[in-house]
Parts: sequence; C-alpha cells; structure tokens
Amino acid sequence: MAPSFVVPSFSQRDYGSFFLAGALCCTISHGAMTPIDVVKTRIQIDPAFKSHNFISGTRSIVAKEGAAGLLTGFGPTAVGYLAQGGAKFAGYEYWKRSFVLIAGDQETAIRNRTAIYLGAATIAEFFADILLTPLEATRIRLVSDRSFATGLVSGFARIAREGGIRELYAGFLPILCKQIPYAIGQFTVNEYCHEIVYRTMTEDMKNRLSGSAKFSLDLGSGIIAGFAAAILSHPADTLLSQINKGHGPTGFMFHRLSVLAREAGFRGLFVGLGPRMIMTAGLVSSQFLMYGYIKTALGAPLGIEIHKDHKNL
Repeated sequence: MAPSFVVPSFSQRDYGSFFLAGALCCTISHGAMTPIDVVKTRIQIDPAFKSHNFISGTRSIVAKEGAAGLLTGFGPTAVGYLAQGGAKFAGYEYWKRSFVLIAGDQETAIRNRTAIYLGAATIAEFFADILLTPLEATRIRLVSDRSFATGLVSGFARIAREGGIRELYAGFLPILCKQIPYAIGQFTVNEYCHEIVYRTMTEDMKNRLSGSAKFSLDLGSGIIAGFAAAILSHPADTLLSQINKGHGPTGFMFHRLSVLAREAGFRGLFVGLGPRMIMTAGLVSSQFLMYGYIKTALGAPLGIEIHKDHKNL
C-alpha cells in the first residue's frame, strides 16, 4: 500500500485570498480584452462582418462607431468576470484539494491527476457560470445591438423586465458547453506544461529557479493553455453568441443548439477563432501571472501540486 501523505490545510482566509486573487485577475484581464472580444463577437453574429478578419473588423467598427465602440459591453464584462473569476479559481483550489484527499495517498493522486484536474475544473466552472451567465447575456446583447441599452444596468434591467430569469439564463447550457472546456484547457494544460518542465529538474533546481525563469515558465504555460482553451471552447462560444442574439428556432435548448450547429457547419463553428486565440492566450497567461502575484501579496499559500516528477518516470 502506498504511504499516506500530508495535504496542506486551507483556512477560510486562504480561500478568501484565492477568491480575491481570481476575481481581480479575471476582471482585469477580461476588461482589458474587451476590444478584441467586441470584434470577435461581431464576426460571429453580424452577417456584415462575416468576411472581416480582426484588423479589418476593428477598422470597420472604429470608422462607424468611433473608438468607444470597441469598449461596448465593458461593464458586464468586468462585473461578470469579477464574480466568475473568484468562484472559478477558489473553486478549483478547493475541489483539487478535495479530490486529492479522496485519493488518499500520493501515488494514487499522481496516477489519477488528469481526472483530478478535469473534475476540479468542471465543478468549479459550473458554479462560477451560475454567476456569469446573466451578465454574459447582457454583454452579448449590448455588443450585438448598440441600440439595445446604454450600459450594464439598463441592459440587465431590460432583459430581466422583458424576459425574466428565463431570458437571463437562456444561455446557461451553451455557456456551460463553452466555459467548461475552456476551464479544462486552462487548468489542465497549464498543469501539464509545468509538469513537463519540472520533470527535467531536481527538487533543488526547482527551488532555485530565478524570478525571470518562473515568469517565463508561467507565461509560456499560460499561452499554450490559452490556445487549448480557445480551440476547445470556440464552437460553443459561437453558438452562445447566436442564442443571445435570438437566432435559431424556439424550443428546448438542445434542439436549438443542434439546429444552429447544423446550419453553421464545421467551418462556421470556428469563425472568429483567430482573434479569440489571440485574446485567450493573453487572457489565460495574464490571469495565471496576476493570480500568482496577488496570492503572494495577500500572503496566501501555494496551491497543491500533484505533478509526476523525474523520479517517477
């Protein structure tokens, strides 16, 4: 039987720090990426933008709406990802630790680390999306229809008034289909990128890594994880934009999604992937960098590592 091992305890204060760090890194990164997201969303749902790439789409929006047009939806983006980011990062730390405890020993945890990453990311994202969905619906409506409302409060209020809870959560299923693969790519690929590098090092080498080396590792891992997150989640992202625009038939969500997917085809589901890969690589890498720095500033502990090292090869 493999020996038991000590799993560090996290206090309520620690989880509060995880939540705050996740909230700040996500709202800052998503808020900064608003112009890219505006162009991406227009390419996905506006027929007039179907032939545009990121550069030509940006020029078209600025020419017609001014530079302010690139900041459409900034309010719901910042608020939505403040809540979602905190819940996602703190939830991932909580569920990863919980699954490590269920494994019972280090060997079992390492052997099942992929399942632990996938499970922790999936459950954390599910609860985070309950907070995100109404604000994401508001953002997409504002971006797709500039005359819909003047901002976050008026847009949210109009959707709630005209459609109620059902309309605010009309995109919950597609947003789960988008965000859960996104979180899986974000966390799992990032974990494995770090593991691949750490496998080449002894424990002493790892402990003596310079600040610039750690920065480079975190940045590179985040960029690769961002590419993976974008590719895995993009088809559902396209369908989510269509649903919130009001496209597709009425009826059950599975039916609506399947009809829209057939109409779009494989190529149509990946329209706008280029700009989104750029956006997501920047989002994920900056989030992991900021998350680490903010946790350190708050005096929070490191997360649990269950990587396979060189001794286990």
